[in-house]
Formats: sequence, structure tokens, C-alpha cells
Amino acid sequence: MTSSQPPTFWQGPLPDASPPAGMAMYQLPTGTYSTRAAFAVTGGSFRDKRRFAATAVLITHPAGDLLIDAGFGEHVGEHMAMLARIERAPHEQGETVAQQLDAAGYDRSRLLGVLVTHVHWDHVSGLDSLRVPVWINDRERRYAADDSHGAVFRAVSKGLQVHEYALDGPPYLGFPASYDVHGDGSVVVALAGGHTDGSVVVFVTLPSGDRYAFIGDLTWQMDGITRGAERPWLLRRVADVDAETVRTGLGRSIALSRLMQIVPAHDVGAYGAIPALPSPFPNPGR
Repeated sequence: MTSSQPPTFWQGPLPDASPPAGMAMYQLPTGTYSTRAAFAVTGGSFRDKRRFAATAVLITHPAGDLLIDAGFGEHVGEHMAMLARIERAPHEQGETVAQQLDAAGYDRSRLLGVLVTHVHWDHVSGLDSLRVPVWINDRERRYAADDSHGAVFRAVSKGLQVHEYALDGPPYLGFPASYDVHGDGSVVVALAGGHTDGSVVVFVTLPSGDRYAFIGDLTWQMDGITRGAERPWLLRRVADVDAETVRTGLGRSIALSRLMQIVPAHDVGAYGAIPALPSPFPNPGR
């Protein structure tokens, strides 16, 4: 996906969005796994142990709710055993998204599905207990079908409905193509690529005016945003299909960091401003 054209970093005003009054957003942490900072970001220390988040985000909207990613599932241990040995890490498992939703009394009939930022195991494991439609674009679906890193996704998505959306909208905040989920600018999916063929950034605008960019694995930690630190060379070779496209996506994200909250998927602290799921959950119409 590398282009000969110079990358575009956003400098203009933010696009209009009209999030409805009933829209909200919540974090659902499902566990963590540990690695050394030296394996997470260039310049990281071997003495610095990082807890990688496996957190899903619920976006409620009058037109239907969506999860961004699925976190750890009920069988996460089995999923981790499917990985290459070098990719396994000590982990702590919390309650799954399904368990958290049910404990809060959330009406699951409101859930349109899980919009995956990409199909790597730590983003999709929780599909094993959610059993809801998977929202995915064609590029990522083909990557999931063919790449060894799609093995867990292929297992947990078996028998699930697939909602394939088209990234046929205009460029968005410097990213080359987009999809406006509800048509009101409140949830916009933009093609990032690079980490996987069809990996995406999910932009969310809340009624308060607060904006978030869930950038998946363009960087694993906030160091990538605050000091422009890429993954170490070896990890770029292992984890990314196109390191140059990841570098461009990271630059685009850094340019946006003065305008919105950037959330790398695996940085525990990046979720701090997002409220936890309330219990009992205020299901509309009940």
C-alpha cells in the first residue's frame, strides 16, 4: 500500500459532525498482557514492563450500538496457544465483554455488532462469547482469510454473520478513504492499512464535542504519539505488512493529537477519560 505521493497530515478545521443527544461511549477492559517496553517502542527499556490493554469500547447510538473490538474472550488461553511461541505473553484475564454487558443488564438486542480495527487475536478473542455480527471491510476480510495472523479470527468468527462495509467515502482527516457509519459524522471509519491490509482508525465524536481516534495498532503505546516512537525494527518486520504505511498513519495520528484524544489500542492509560459501563445500564425505552 506504499504510495509515491507524500503523506497528507491534517491541518484544517475538523469536519462537521452531528452526534445525537442519546449517544454515549464506555470502556470495557477485559484483561491485559505484559511485555517489555524494549519490545513495544523504539528506545524502550528492558526494565520497563508494559501492561498491554485488551479493551473494547461500546458506542451507544439511537440508530444502534457498536463495539470497537472485542477484547479477551472466554477461551483466551486457547487463543493464545494458537500463536507462534514468540508472540505469547503472560496475561491476566478479566471479565469478558459479554459478561460485563450481561452483568449491567444491557439489552443486547441493541448491539449491531463488533467493528474490528483489525483481526489480530487480541482484538477479536471476545467474539467467542459475543456471537454478534462482525463489521469488517473487504481488504481486512481477505487478509483474515489468508494470513497466519488471522487464525484466531477464523476460529472465533466461524458461523457469525459478517457485515462487510465499503470504504468508499472521501478522505477523512488525512486518511485516504472513509465510511460514515450512521451518516451523521458521529462514527467514521477510515482506512489506515499497514499493520494489516485493511486495518482502520475509528473516529468518534460525542454530543459534548469531545473527539476520539481509536487507532488500533498504528502504535501500541502512547510513546508513539508523544515522541513519535515506532515499533522496534524487528517487531515492525514481524507485526506489520507495510511498515512505511504504518509510519505514515502514525504521522497522521500525531498531527491530530492536538485536536482530539488519540487511543492506541493497547495503552491502558489512553482509556482513562472514557467512563466504565454503568450498572444498571440505562437501556432506552425501559
